Amino acid sequence: MAKETGRKLIAQNRRARHDYHILETYECGLVLTGTEVKSLRQGRASLVDGFGQLDGGELWLHNVHIPEYAQGTWTNHSARRKRKLLLHRSEIDKLIGKTQSTGVTLVPLQMYFVDGRAKVELALARGKREYDKRQTLREQQDRREAERAISAARRRQRR
Repeated sequence: MAKETGRKLIAQNRRARHDYHILETYECGLVLTGTEVKSLRQGRASLVDGFGQLDGGELWLHNVHIPEYAQGTWTNHSARRKRKLLLHRSEIDKLIGKTQSTGVTLVPLQMYFVDGRAKVELALARGKREYDKRQTLREQQDRREAERAISAARRRQRR
């Protein structure tokens, strides 16, 4: 079988960018079982309730839903088990220091394959307040309206 190359997106957590200010992002490897990988290759995963947690100097991913593989037998995995994340020791040490400040959490943004290996983009994030969310939505709406006005002006110039 030919070796995979490139990047293939499996799942995204769009809600995280709406609910959190993203401070930093990290690309982490995942420790998975065989049936989890097969299920991910079918493009089935949900990051909605997921979060990262540091425990005993190791980084773990909790509440990420990878459904059971349909053709799996007794070797099938639990859908919401905690999974170990792979990161360099220096990066884990930095995260330990940064997550001890209040209001900061680790949130998975997206899950993807890079050259056949499963990866998770993990973000160090601070929760947004309600007025921050409204302001972000207002800025997006203003940007869209400006783009529409520019494109309409360009269309008028072509005529």
